[in-house]
Amino acid sequence: MVKENLNQVRENIKRTCEKTGRDPEDITLIAVSKTKPVSMLEEAYESRCRDFGENKVQEIMDKYPALPADIRWHMIGHLQRNKVKYIIDKVSLIHSVDSLRLAQEISSQAGKKQVDVDILVEVNIANEESKFGIPRQETFQLVEEISKLPYIHVKGLMTIAPFVTNPEDNRKYFREIRKLSVDITKKNIDNVTMSVLSMGMTGDYMVAIEEGATMVRVGTGIFGERNYGKNIHEKSSKERI
Repeated sequence: MVKENLNQVRENIKRTCEKTGRDPEDITLIAVSKTKPVSMLEEAYESRCRDFGENKVQEIMDKYPALPADIRWHMIGHLQRNKVKYIIDKVSLIHSVDSLRLAQEISSQAGKKQVDVDILVEVNIANEESKFGIPRQETFQLVEEISKLPYIHVKGLMTIAPFVTNPEDNRKYFREIRKLSVDITKKNIDNVTMSVLSMGMTGDYMVAIEEGATMVRVGTGIFGERNYGKNIHEKSSKERI
């Protein structure tokens, strides 16, 4: 199932890029593997998937040693400051930085491990009370403040658009976040590039690509519906962070 789903998503990405004159190679497909067992990730890996997104630190910690070392792990969920130290040298990209205090902790822990960490600033573009991310109007200031920190590099923006039945309803938000990234680029801030736009999920990733997404986060479209009752391993994990 995973292989077939992956092939379908890739075909959708290819067709969308052809439609908009973009190169499919410029789009990174992140398989959102939260709550999924290692066996399903292995199936995706065997189908050439190397980018996996997780919402919880504990799942990255559990899955990291169980899977090949060339996987690029993406932290896409809300990250608590006291858990940064566990994943600082394990993730390829942290998508969900939405405060200076979190960025400072990432910088501090990265310094201790002597690693450079790439991050995205999460913007709550639709101003939904139920979601994390900073308001659009605060983005410039946060980006500038983070840019001054050592060991941390701002690579772009991330947003989680509203849950909608019609993906066209989110087009305006994708356009807004794209414009915001362009405006930030024009400021030529040191240690900041807006090369990454992480936006679009299973229900709307094709519209997101049409509006400039460079990373799309697809979970259900690859792995099927989530199963919160199942542990990621066949045996339970005793230690929880």
